[in-house]
Amino acid sequence: MPMMNGFVPKKIQPWIYVVFAFFFQLAGGMYAGAMPHVMGDMCIMREDVTMIVLCGVIGVNMPFPFLFRFKFRFTNRQLLITAALAIAACNWLCMYTESVPVLCLLSYVAGFFKLCGTFECLSNVQLWMTSKRDFTIFFPLLYCIVLGDMSLSSWITVHLTYIFQSWYAMHWAMTGAMLFIALMVYVLTHDFRFMKPLPLFGIDWLGGALWSIFLLSVIFVFEYGKFYDWFDSLQILLGTLIAILSLALSIHRMIVRRHPYIALEAFKYRNLTSLLFLFLMLCFFLAAPTVLQNIFTHGILQYDVLNDVSLNWWNLGGTVLGCIFAYQWHVRLHGGYKVPVFLGFALIVGYQCFMYFLIDPNMNIEWLYVPTLLRGAGYIILYISLTVYVTGIVPFQHFFQVLSILGFIRTGFGSVLGGAIYSRVWQHILPENFQTLSIELDEVNTALNMQTFHSIYGEAMKQATLVSLKEMYGWVCIVGVLFLALILFEKFLNQNVVGRLPRIRRIKHLMKRENA
Repeated sequence: MPMMNGFVPKKIQPWIYVVFAFFFQLAGGMYAGAMPHVMGDMCIMREDVTMIVLCGVIGVNMPFPFLFRFKFRFTNRQLLITAALAIAACNWLCMYTESVPVLCLLSYVAGFFKLCGTFECLSNVQLWMTSKRDFTIFFPLLYCIVLGDMSLSSWITVHLTYIFQSWYAMHWAMTGAMLFIALMVYVLTHDFRFMKPLPLFGIDWLGGALWSIFLLSVIFVFEYGKFYDWFDSLQILLGTLIAILSLALSIHRMIVRRHPYIALEAFKYRNLTSLLFLFLMLCFFLAAPTVLQNIFTHGILQYDVLNDVSLNWWNLGGTVLGCIFAYQWHVRLHGGYKVPVFLGFALIVGYQCFMYFLIDPNMNIEWLYVPTLLRGAGYIILYISLTVYVTGIVPFQHFFQVLSILGFIRTGFGSVLGGAIYSRVWQHILPENFQTLSIELDEVNTALNMQTFHSIYGEAMKQATLVSLKEMYGWVCIVGVLFLALILFEKFLNQNVVGRLPRIRRIKHLMKRENA
């Protein structure tokens, strides 16, 4: 690696970047694991904290179309130091502000530089892993780090918060880690360029901002919809209007601008629509743990966050196993896509079926280990396989734009919309089941037998919750089985397409053509 100083042993140079990427992925603006303490300390709602966290996720998705432009404008050293210092500053500032809009902005900025730092590290690692720039070799490592860090981040945050009795602990830890990375980059590397630096003009900053506003508005509507009583409130109506206007302006720029943030041509590739639908369904099924499992573990089983995050180790185990399978299937066996896609969705549907039969108020946490393992394995198998398929049908000039589109689905439409659907259905099912179970319940009924009305009411609500959970998991299982049957008849998954990252010379040519 020519950007490394001579005294750094060549054998450990790529592993240094792997470690840097690991810490970049751990970092963020606000951490979901500290949510209960943030709510209590700042006196804000759960919706506020969720919005702040999701702003960081949106920030992660936005730099994709700009990444190689940055790489050919700045040196590896400049990019890594800037990213590390920006994330450190955001983490430090988050501890000294109580304004939700400011926290949303800081989380967005931290997410933006989080991806910039991760990409700069792993783009160098890819050249070390595969001289042919084969994505099937690279993506298992990439998603193992990305999704593995998602599990570890919550676990580390929760334990640091409990040890130090402050949600500041994770912010101090990440501030220190980022400053240390900036120092190590300064010591271990030097400024090195692959080519004459390209100017940044021509980048559609406004287009990126409009897409960000659109996604943030969509998230706001679905996150705060229940709180503000949906379209009976001015806030939700205003959020919807902003979403519509920003989407209209974004589409207009796609049509009239020469080099928009996302080109209209990016949507025209064969089978891309089907792939986007698969990603959407993946996010829909994975919204169930966020809504239904949390209701079960927190509301019925009364697990605290320490017990809850202990399941992350099994999710991490599933992630590792899924990466190993994806690597063996795509690299060693050169297999197609129908088998891993079907297997991935089957594992996630298997998780839903497990949860359907495990709904019990006396359940031990050990019973959740296997379904959590299945969910983690299915998730990463699908992400690797579907993303590799995208590399085979979308050329380089639009590939990173399509990655942004996939991020839009994951954050703005998939998980958020899926969570809103689950929550909305839950609002109808729970009262209906409670009414059915408590039809004979009243304060003068002699069957109460000296028990207090409130204790009987609480038990009736508990039973209604259990019945409702089982009913919803049952419906999700039925939808999942029907969806698996649909996958069996999908013909485009039989294609064995594999994409490769172009040579630096080819990428240079494409970057220069965009600046022409």
